[in-house]
Amino acid sequence: MTLKQQRFADEYVIHANVYRAAINAGYSEAYAKGNSSKLLENVSVKSYIDERLAELQSKAVADQQEVMEYLTSVMRGQVEDEELMVVPLGDFESEVQRHERRSDTSQRTKAAELLGKRYKLWTDRQEVEHSGAVQFVDDIDV
Repeated sequence: MTLKQQRFADEYVIHANVYRAAINAGYSEAYAKGNSSKLLENVSVKSYIDERLAELQSKAVADQQEVMEYLTSVMRGQVEDEELMVVPLGDFESEVQRHERRSDTSQRTKAAELLGKRYKLWTDRQEVEHSGAVQFVDDIDV
């Protein structure tokens, strides 16, 4: 892959616009209008773009494990929230101070509910016993 093709691929990852990526990479407008889609068909360019997109996705999107660890830490009260408090100084003056505090009960309960839903702790189950014969009635007119 040439340096120009790599610039095209990087621009395509940013903009997802073939024409704009080709122009920003240094290709002429005439080439960008007619042949820029051919760059996406190039095997080395396509594989480079796929690698870059996978890399970006893995960094930007929280996976299941990260979400579960976060909810667990909130539920256990390990996450601290920032609270802003207005503190009077006297003579009609005050200042805002930042204070750290443990997650409140409602936030911890919500995290516990979400974890419970994930592990299906509150699934309604009903046991039904039936003694007797089951009869199927075909009453659909054809």
